[in-house]
Amino acid sequence: MKGTRATAQGTLLIAAIALAAAGCGRSTDAPLQDEATQPQPAPADTATGDPPPVAGEAEVEAADAGDDAAAPGFDIESVPMSGATLGDFPYFSLPQGYGNPNRPVPVRDFDRVAVWTGDRLEWVEGRIFESFVHVDRGSGKGWSKLEVIRNLDHQVQQAGGVKVTESRPPKEIVQAWSDGQEYSEGRGDIYNNEATTWLVRKPDRNIWLHFVGNSASGAWMVVESAAFEPTSSLLPASEMKQQLDADGRVAIEVNFAVDKADILPDSQPQIEQVLALLREDPSLRLSIDGHTDATGDAAHNQRLSEARAKSVVAALASQGIEASRLEAKGHGQSQPVADNDTDEGRAKNRRVELVRL
Repeated sequence: MKGTRATAQGTLLIAAIALAAAGCGRSTDAPLQDEATQPQPAPADTATGDPPPVAGEAEVEAADAGDDAAAPGFDIESVPMSGATLGDFPYFSLPQGYGNPNRPVPVRDFDRVAVWTGDRLEWVEGRIFESFVHVDRGSGKGWSKLEVIRNLDHQVQQAGGVKVTESRPPKEIVQAWSDGQEYSEGRGDIYNNEATTWLVRKPDRNIWLHFVGNSASGAWMVVESAAFEPTSSLLPASEMKQQLDADGRVAIEVNFAVDKADILPDSQPQIEQVLALLREDPSLRLSIDGHTDATGDAAHNQRLSEARAKSVVAALASQGIEASRLEAKGHGQSQPVADNDTDEGRAKNRRVELVRL
């Protein structure tokens, strides 16, 4: 009997403990929830057995999926065409009190530069305007990068364009930029600052605006896309001789690196014709005269024209022409033959002349 009573008491104790545990953690006033209203576990994926991702996990998985799930890059075609009437190149201007105090701003009729689109470099060939940006001396105002950007924003909107990006290029982009493009004052400090890019699309061209600023100054470029159009032609030795006999001088087209005295490879055929001219008449002596257009500082242009004339003399002398038959002179922008206010005129003024001695 004692054993039977002990067993019954033990059973009652276990039941009491189970009831207490069941009620633990719930207020006695809280209503019991129906099974249908209880939170249900998410159903498992029938293919993998894994539950579907909760909010936010889909984005993480897309980011981890690699290039296939990456967001598409900037699409130039997504920018609407502008029907706005634009003025003269470079179309945009800095706000009042800002400018480039160092020297007159250069415009290159044709070159290749890059602009940052937020996901890649877009290489553009065409006409290039570039400049440092500083507060004008004596303006009485302080530097504000925000003021410059907001003013450029406003002008681009008026021109029917859009802002493409305002972001800092990653290191690998900056390196590619530096490797593919020589330093230019309009590119700015892309190594340490954000680059802001705008685009105006016209039916016949794209107009890019680039600005980089820091806490004290900045730089900007306007790039107008255009196909290359040759402005020079090969002048045979026979025609050079005819003009020398008639006028005592003849202009030839020799192309140099931008703002340098390095002769570009595409000018080698013209150099070969000058060599032929000198070899056919061993008594001929020539002055090689360099000329520039009026863009930029006059003293700088004078030095540049002298250096370019010396480069041509060196190229001829390296092919066996006696140095005593050649002289080099630079005239800078002092002897224009056309209007420096037009692209065509500036192209004619940038020349090399052979002058009979």
